[in-house]
Amino acid sequence: MSTVTQLFKSPAADIWKVIEDGWLYSGWVVGASRIRAVDEQWPHVGAKLHHSVGSWPFLIDDSTQVTSMEPGQKLELLARGWPLGEAKVLITLEDLEGSQCRVSIAEDAVRGPGKLVPKALRDPMISVRNRETLRRLELMAAGGAGRTTQLPPAEAG
Repeated sequence: MSTVTQLFKSPAADIWKVIEDGWLYSGWVVGASRIRAVDEQWPHVGAKLHHSVGSWPFLIDDSTQVTSMEPGQKLELLARGWPLGEAKVLITLEDLEGSQCRVSIAEDAVRGPGKLVPKALRDPMISVRNRETLRRLELMAAGGAGRTTQLPPAEAG
């Protein structure tokens, strides 16, 4: 599996808030162009995100399913994008001292034509994409994405 790791200047709880809001997925995952639906149970095991991959007019509608999850620490996915294939993705979060977190994404093709690409070529392409994915995730977490904000009550007049 191709693995990319980055040190975030946000705690794991803030990063997890972005991950657990399935509607934000296309904002940080490179290649996901839009979210069409999110199962209510997201990000619990068995839940799916229904997304599109690519750019208009060449969009592929498919889904990503949670295969394993430890809240705030780990999310394992089976990402589908047929006819290109399927990939196993493991995202891990490790809180460090202060308000920092080490975030890793490990990914590899598991089925379909993507698996036919030699690993020596596949891994660097996945790594480049996932470095940008981590950059986007860090920016979204630092900017407060995924947090519910309470608006102050309207003043009676």
